Amino acid sequence: MVGPLRLSLQSLNNNMNSVDLKAHAKVNVGLQVNDQREDGYHNIHTVFQELELHDCVSLRKQNTSWKITINNSEIPIDDTNTCIRAYLELKKQFPQIGGISISLNKKIPSGAGLGGGSSDASAVLKGLKELFDLPLDNEELSKIAVKIGADVPFFISGGTQIGDGVGELLTPINNPIDGYYLLIIPEIFISTAWAYTTLKKDLKNEIDRPNFAHFLEENNLSKVIFDNDFERIVIPTYPKIGDIKEGLLKTGAKYASLSGSGSTVFGIYDDEAEAKQAESHFQKQYHTFLTRPTNL
Repeated sequence: MVGPLRLSLQSLNNNMNSVDLKAHAKVNVGLQVNDQREDGYHNIHTVFQELELHDCVSLRKQNTSWKITINNSEIPIDDTNTCIRAYLELKKQFPQIGGISISLNKKIPSGAGLGGGSSDASAVLKGLKELFDLPLDNEELSKIAVKIGADVPFFISGGTQIGDGVGELLTPINNPIDGYYLLIIPEIFISTAWAYTTLKKDLKNEIDRPNFAHFLEENNLSKVIFDNDFERIVIPTYPKIGDIKEGLLKTGAKYASLSGSGSTVFGIYDDEAEAKQAESHFQKQYHTFLTRPTNL
């Protein structure tokens, strides 16, 4: 995706020794899981919508290698962390990159289908590009990003995009999917590996499945058209997910769905007061966020 690199910068100092960035969350508005690829992954068709909910990522040059500090002790601080993987991957291509200190203030829940780890990695790639003045455009940065994770390329430009392939083949959509997004995060861990393995037994592989872009042009958020295939196996296994989705629709959401393989369930409301009223109902039992698209 060629174009100007979009950075969500809170501050950028003059001598370029540090940079602070926002790493936004995303939801999948509809998700089709199609055929399995030779590399073991599955081709998908989805709509990514970036949201205002975000982590804060601070990068600072240092003389020695790398270090990372995180406000969540459950997230690894070794080289399995997506931020460090992003740094090491970029350093392979640009050995002149010096040491870096990363401070990560997490707000996006981990493992919830909101892309927090992928967004953090993307923020590191974009921040390093600026700090070290690397000659990379969006398309080149995205080729590096996909080596870290399938969702990472989306966050290079963010906004609203159709995702194909494993999610790395991206088509920008001019109009965001507007509304007030109520995110409900139950205390359920859903393994992505389990979800794909279980769904594989039930893949329908329809040849002529609808293309989401067509319905977005018509501003059609039909819950039938925009089904998430993972709901077929997640809801029977975790009935609470189905209860949350039904509750969102009953409280006025024009659309409700699982995001990715979960466990976040989100509802999109046209009316802010209605969304806040719904949140007051759900937050008694669940972790909730009320947020908006980044690209309105």
